[in-house]
Amino acid sequence: GWACWKTNVGRPEAHWARLLAMSRLGNGLSAAKHHEDALFVQEAELSMWRRLGESEEQMLDVQTNLARTYHHCGRTEEANRMLRDVYSGCLKLNGEQSRDTLAAALNYSASLDALKRYREAKSVLRKMMPVARRVLGENNDATLRLRWTYARALSKDDGATLDDLREAVKTLEDADRIARCVLGAHPLVADFEVALRDARAALRARETQSLS
Repeated sequence: GWACWKTNVGRPEAHWARLLAMSRLGNGLSAAKHHEDALFVQEAELSMWRRLGESEEQMLDVQTNLARTYHHCGRTEEANRMLRDVYSGCLKLNGEQSRDTLAAALNYSASLDALKRYREAKSVLRKMMPVARRVLGENNDATLRLRWTYARALSKDDGATLDDLREAVKTLEDADRIARCVLGAHPLVADFEVALRDARAALRARETQSLS
């Protein structure tokens, strides 16, 4: 934290100990929920990495941390733009089958979901869900989270069709069954329960409306 930074702040900007101290300071402030202070440090860290011409992989890690802090500070649009850049960067650097790319896709789609930009979320998820199932497997936590986010985007979209709602329910029923078997008592299982209940309610309401 601060002690490490104070010890190393006098070193040259490119010195590894100074770089590590700044990263630890930003992460420590964020972990302690001092998000505005963390934001100041992490923005400075990103600017520093850019000046130093650091590797693209390192830049993507710093941007991911900064996006989380933007989110905690209520700057959700800025967080979303940064997560979009991270996802795009991971695709270019590592390809779609990389675990880093799949993690970036999950972060970006979750951000889109939070902003109620469901069509954009569905576009990302339709591309990356099959990749996650192939690379990570059906039982993987990230695969399940991608499917949960996709089903939410399907059912919450104001323009959802009857087929969209049926697909959402089917997706959640299947993923919920897997999550219960694999994860047991886990927060994600509770998320599936809520999402499945809401999706079923939306489907029933739409079916009733279509019959009237």
